[in-house]
Amino acid sequence: MKKGSVIVDVAVDQGGCIETIHATTHDSPTYTVEGVVHYGVANMPGAVPRTSTLALTNATFPYVRRLAREGWKAACKADGALCLGLNMIEGKVVYAAVADTFGLPFTDPKTLL
Repeated sequence: MKKGSVIVDVAVDQGGCIETIHATTHDSPTYTVEGVVHYGVANMPGAVPRTSTLALTNATFPYVRRLAREGWKAACKADGALCLGLNMIEGKVVYAAVADTFGLPFTDPKTLL
């Protein structure tokens, strides 16, 4: 990133999404690494629970509705984004990062749908 950029990590309390991020507090919310300002206050959505719940619901409800209407297999076949959310099918690990982390064999989920 260019110097002077700002990065906000809303998932820092779950391990973070940026290599140079670490959790901060409201007392000292930012720090700079290589000219990039980092903001990593943990659980930011908790500061606005109603708003964050409505935002999460609005973003996820279309997927829930599709799963309910079509069933998980048909919905995942039709929607690549849903398929990317799978970790295991029928006892087989279908998410490469999980397989790598635990030293387990990876199975392409498309072969099981």
